[in-house]
Amino acid sequence: MVKLRINNKFYELDLKGNETLLEILRDHLGFTGTKTACDDAECGACSVLIDGVQMLSCLILACDMEGKEITTIEGLSEGEKLHPIQEAFLEKGAVQCGFCIPGMVLSSKSLLNKNPNPSRQEIKEALDGNICRCAGYQKIFEAVELAVEKIKKNKK
Repeated sequence: MVKLRINNKFYELDLKGNETLLEILRDHLGFTGTKTACDDAECGACSVLIDGVQMLSCLILACDMEGKEITTIEGLSEGEKLHPIQEAFLEKGAVQCGFCIPGMVLSSKSLLNKNPNPSRQEIKEALDGNICRCAGYQKIFEAVELAVEKIKKNKK
């Protein structure tokens, strides 16, 4: 039995030992915002936060996550109130088809946890492992910049 903390809630799971965190999140717990795409750590669609740092859930064994804080896209908002990063993505029209957006948002959150005032180049580097099939990178970069301003405003 493994006890995982996901989005500030505990789940006790009887795991085989070889299930990835991605499989557990989507198939067993219904956190479908974490996307299955390449299963090869190439696209970033399966991104989650582990103790505040962006990680690829397709590479991580779920049984190794005991004692860690796992945050999915579903755990970023507070009830109906979106996180400022999510608001910024909507306001800038950076959502497009939406498939890559959970990974982009969580990668952005990881960046802003480490660096609350990143340059455009630092944003590009932080999101480098996330593939947008719609090629909407410009709006995504603008959304992260807007999120920085929103977070600063909220702290005042």
